[in-house]
Amino acid sequence: KRSLYMKQYKLFGIIGFPIKHTLSPYMHNAAFNKLKIAAAYLPFEVKKAKLKEAISSLKENGLSGFNVTIPFKSACMKYLDKIEPTSKAIGAVNTVIVKGKKLIGYNTDYTGFIRSLKEELKFKPKGKTIFIVGAGGAARAACFGLAKEGAKKIYAYDIIKPKAKELVKGAKRVFRNCDIDVCSKKDVKDAICDSDLLVNCTPLGMGKSDPLPIDIKFLHKGIKVYDVVYTPLETKLIKLSKQKGIKACGGAGMLLYQGVVAFELWTKKKAPVTLMRKALLDNLK
Repeated sequence: KRSLYMKQYKLFGIIGFPIKHTLSPYMHNAAFNKLKIAAAYLPFEVKKAKLKEAISSLKENGLSGFNVTIPFKSACMKYLDKIEPTSKAIGAVNTVIVKGKKLIGYNTDYTGFIRSLKEELKFKPKGKTIFIVGAGGAARAACFGLAKEGAKKIYAYDIIKPKAKELVKGAKRVFRNCDIDVCSKKDVKDAICDSDLLVNCTPLGMGKSDPLPIDIKFLHKGIKVYDVVYTPLETKLIKLSKQKGIKACGGAGMLLYQGVVAFELWTKKKAPVTLMRKALLDNLK
């Protein structure tokens, strides 16, 4: 009976720790309902010591796919059977397809980021110069996505310089036609002046008392600003950028489109983006 039920009804989910904050179930369940797909999306809280066991259990219990969030995006990779090449280079997976008995890993953060850039900011990276603040997981996704889209030059800046160096080293191994360099603190102003886009990949902006990730005076009229922070929907960086007449947006679009890309990988159907955006924003607010 259980086997027959699972063939008729598909299960998807997300693993992480903690997981109570996740907004993914709202987006995906709204999409399943809209398209009349017999499926459900559930959150699964997994402790670090139980990651291998949890992934094995998800496969054995018939899940068709799942997302991976903090802190398992890199740790999960050794338990997968295959990883999409760019995702492997990034060193992080956030979406897994269960194909037969195989687990196939993808990174939809970088594809979601690029789709959001094009949709929200009307920005096409090809031939452009970009300044990235931060060198963590979000920065890696942004950097690799931008380089893959044909960016001409990428500056990577982090207050912990070795982190920026590691990011640049990894990206250069994969993308040799893009000029990717570490930016030192003394060169930040000049690098931003040279850039078409600034991407904040730090968590600065989540707290009301957080300092700005960069000096707002460095922003010029020809630049656009993307802040991966999505709570609040408008960070101080975004508000001040807009006051200067600079087009800017937050990370809700990246969150939305990484989910959209995952949904389309799982279902092979076009995602109802407008509905998913509404479900996401309603719950963010």
